[in-house]
Amino acid sequence: MNVRGNVSMLVGAGGNVTVQAGDQGILLVDTGLTTMADKVLATIRPLSGKPVLYIINTDDRPDHVGGNVPLGNGGRAGRGGGGAPNVNIIAFVTTQAWMSGPVGQPSPTPEAAWPNDTYSEPQRNLHFNGEAVQIFHQTGTTDGNSMVLFRGSDVVSTGDIFDPTQYPMIDLKEGGSLQGVLEGLNRLKEMVVPENHFEGGTMVIPGHGRLCDAADVAVYQQMVTIVRDRLQYMIKKGMTLEQVKAAKPTQDFDPIYGNNTGNWTTDMFVEAAYKSLGGK
Repeated sequence: MNVRGNVSMLVGAGGNVTVQAGDQGILLVDTGLTTMADKVLATIRPLSGKPVLYIINTDDRPDHVGGNVPLGNGGRAGRGGGGAPNVNIIAFVTTQAWMSGPVGQPSPTPEAAWPNDTYSEPQRNLHFNGEAVQIFHQTGTTDGNSMVLFRGSDVVSTGDIFDPTQYPMIDLKEGGSLQGVLEGLNRLKEMVVPENHFEGGTMVIPGHGRLCDAADVAVYQQMVTIVRDRLQYMIKKGMTLEQVKAAKPTQDFDPIYGNNTGNWTTDMFVEAAYKSLGGK
């Protein structure tokens, strides 16, 4: 679906894919699962007669980077050998490190899919298809999340910093934390500008789920703030992880964001959040 200006949002690829298309070519924020790449490619081809020139990865999860090679290739073998795509894959430097893995160990992600244009500064700027594109580093679910602002279109692509379908998926091994997610949401609240009665205005493409606006961001940020405050209070009281889980600090939000099954349950979120806030 077209969001505004040159920016569109694709759903159903595992994670949301943001597309900016124009006379210069196509820029993607995240690429979905590998298995969905053919469908994504068929959807974006009519948007521009030019190839994909930029891919921005907001983190290293398979539902965000799985289509890097096939979408970067546009269905063709790239010039880099082994099917490596002829495209700039941009990500924060630690995201590239997590995708490549420790030296001497098997890489969790195929080398052809690794970012080849990393940044280590707080912000990276591009100008593409007549529009300023700003990429912001933010420690959140990992230590290498990125958020992308399309200034001319007034659209923000957030990756998993903002995922209104569930509680934040905090990866402790990769430096993620509940406080980092909250700081990212606070930053996002400053970036979005509502139109009337706190709705409309800047459009927000989350990591998963429907198209959102400033009001949706505010609701999610408030939830994360409340859960953070409750956990900090319980930790200060000396409560163990088991005691915290028994107290159900997310109970009133579980009907909206909770999961008892799947790869990210409420129990997993509480444990990761508790540990990231210093709980023992």
